[in-house]
Amino acid sequence: MKQNRMVSVSFMLMGILFCVCLVASNLLETKVVQLGAVSMTAGFIVFPISYIINDCIAEVWGFRKARLIIWMGFLMNFFVVALGGIAVAMPAAPFWEGEEAFEFIFGLAPRIAVASLTAFLVGSFLNALVMSKMKIADNGRHFSWRAIASTLVGESADSLIFFPLAFGGLMSLGELLKLMALQVAAKTLYEIIALPLTIRVVKYVKRIEGEDVYDKNISYNILNIKDI
Repeated sequence: MKQNRMVSVSFMLMGILFCVCLVASNLLETKVVQLGAVSMTAGFIVFPISYIINDCIAEVWGFRKARLIIWMGFLMNFFVVALGGIAVAMPAAPFWEGEEAFEFIFGLAPRIAVASLTAFLVGSFLNALVMSKMKIADNGRHFSWRAIASTLVGESADSLIFFPLAFGGLMSLGELLKLMALQVAAKTLYEIIALPLTIRVVKYVKRIEGEDVYDKNISYNILNIKDI
């Protein structure tokens, strides 16, 4: 029983990278960038990586390990947001000239943070759930299709929650819907482009870990964190 609760170095490293990507994306989401005729949040450059890692963890170690790392990512994100809020509330030194910019990045916590953290939880758990269920249904085949389908479901849920909560009332409905659709399409395309690398990583980790978990007869209760 004790052995089953241990985690490997590979899992630990993926978990650390997962948390770093989420914290970075939460900060980068505060900027909307223009790439040609396309507008999207700057979090686009890093956030899809968290979904790729989610896919790898769910595929190799199963839903239970993915559930653990998703909650850890949530807690680390919340921790950084809380620390940022405390820092904003502290009085600035008289000679400090960057207070306005600092408050813009970290002062959006109440709205952006709630939107981001809620969307992250729903999207990440849907991503892991789809990966888990499809792996059982496909008997381990068609990883590429599972990765794309799970990302499409997870990213769609994420965008449907994040953008209305974060930017509703700050832009027109048409622009909001366009931004949501572009984010889903772009992040899913990101997943497709990265698939060759994702497949190699999954195969490599499966080989060195000797793991290829099928989530049969497990609890999908997202609160059952102790079951790893």
